Amino acid sequence: MHVAHLPPGTLPRVQSSRFSKPRRAFGDPVAAVKSRPRFLPPPFTNFQNLNLPLNVVLRDATEQRRIADAEQIVFHAVGDTGGIKGEEAQEAVAHAMETQIQEAKSANRPTFFYHLGDVVYFNGLRHLYNAQFYDPYKYYPAPIFAIPGNHDGDTSTRQGDEPDTDPTLAGFMENFCATQASHIDAYRETMTQPYVYWTLETPFVDIIGLYSNVDGSLDGRGTNEQQRWLENQMKTAKAKVDGGQDKALIVAVHHPPYSLDSAHGGSPDILAALDRAIEVSGHYPDAVFSGHVHNYQRFTREEAGRQIPFVIAGNGGYADSPKAVHQLQLDENKKPIPHKRFETTVKGVFLDSYDEVNPGYLRITVDKQNLKGEYFVVPFEGSLPEEPVDVFAVNLKTHKLVQSGVASDAPSSAEEPQQSHQRGTRGAAKKRRPKH
Repeated sequence: MHVAHLPPGTLPRVQSSRFSKPRRAFGDPVAAVKSRPRFLPPPFTNFQNLNLPLNVVLRDATEQRRIADAEQIVFHAVGDTGGIKGEEAQEAVAHAMETQIQEAKSANRPTFFYHLGDVVYFNGLRHLYNAQFYDPYKYYPAPIFAIPGNHDGDTSTRQGDEPDTDPTLAGFMENFCATQASHIDAYRETMTQPYVYWTLETPFVDIIGLYSNVDGSLDGRGTNEQQRWLENQMKTAKAKVDGGQDKALIVAVHHPPYSLDSAHGGSPDILAALDRAIEVSGHYPDAVFSGHVHNYQRFTREEAGRQIPFVIAGNGGYADSPKAVHQLQLDENKKPIPHKRFETTVKGVFLDSYDEVNPGYLRITVDKQNLKGEYFVVPFEGSLPEEPVDVFAVNLKTHKLVQSGVASDAPSSAEEPQQSHQRGTRGAAKKRRPKH
């Protein structure tokens, strides 16, 4: 199998120098390799099985029957929520997701929230979980799973930060990887995920969750423990499909492989790790979800006859104002990326939709035929839109997009996906956030 984007052992066009980070060319979605990436070894685990079936957590036969009868599963996803600068944006997103659960018909009711990392800012301290996690989601009536982000594991403090005496990921392990569920908070149990990288098994989709550490890499230089685990999980997913199971596969990782924001860019190490796992396993994910960048971007990667969504949903509440939302690149004439399908400098990778103004979240629906994603915005001010600003759907048989954008309810051509025109633009009129 030929993987054209970043084969193992190769580097992007430009490497970091001793003194600065090189600025990417306009339209380049992958940042330069960091010459000295920070890597903090995650806590030790003696668990060999890092897979968690959803029904172990639900423990509710009625809820399990509801999913089976619906013949689909629905869940929320977003990252970068920790409201250290103010809770209003985070709580507004949480309220919108809660309302969606309460008002949904049984078959369409989201079953859980999958957090894409950076739960607690800035250093994942254990004593901040009540303020930044449990309190904002005290009304969210479903389990919350998570992968760690860089801020959940970073122990390096900056000027003005409170001292960090916790070992790396101590707060995350205590609240998401407890050996048994307990009540640190009055309303929500701790989660019992097996580790900081792990696989959630549901009836219609498996989600491989990775830990991309502080600077966007799966393993320290010269090691490959998580990489090898990922490759084995991809092989297992392939065996399920080859064995006749109609199951989708999502890879979730905090640092995105592709991003056209002007601050970060995509992580070259994560892209290389994913491409390596695809090559070794002979299997592709049906979608890749990330956070880290505080906006919404949806890329389509076209390869081997497939169209794979790479989605960034990293505006879940930390960015507490329009100025705090990450902006996309400007061209040499200071013009933004056009509002049409945009081909990046990486062959076969297109930006199909983005929002660089508003907080928001994903609602994902998976059945035996399709994986569908909808992105809902929660404006800083003004009324809450009832409809998503972006919709995409991938047929799990053909591995092609059957819907892209929101121009029509009818499926679009797989070869020429519809383009969403309801995207954020700089200088948008300020709206008023409803008080929840």
